[in-house]
Amino acid sequence: MSEVHLEGRLICRDEREATLVATHLPRHVELTRAEPGCRSFLVIPTEDSLVWRVEEVFDDAASFRRHQDRVQGSQWGAVTASIERDYSVTGL
Repeated sequence: MSEVHLEGRLICRDEREATLVATHLPRHVELTRAEPGCRSFLVIPTEDSLVWRVEEVFDDAASFRRHQDRVQGSQWGAVTASIERDYSVTGL
């Protein structure tokens, strides 16, 4: 089994989207870090108030896919669905 790494950016179009991220991010981080197989999960603001740096590490492909499935059905997934993501994933 190899680790899965996701790195990239969450890019908001405007302050409305940025406010959605800021409002819902703490719970999303809490739930993700509690998932089995999550080794590291960081969403870090950048100098640009509309952009966050995202870094994730999961034990393996199965735990990463479980995370993706959970997010799809979550409040975070619903409210941020239209926000641009620029991610690269290795280890799948």
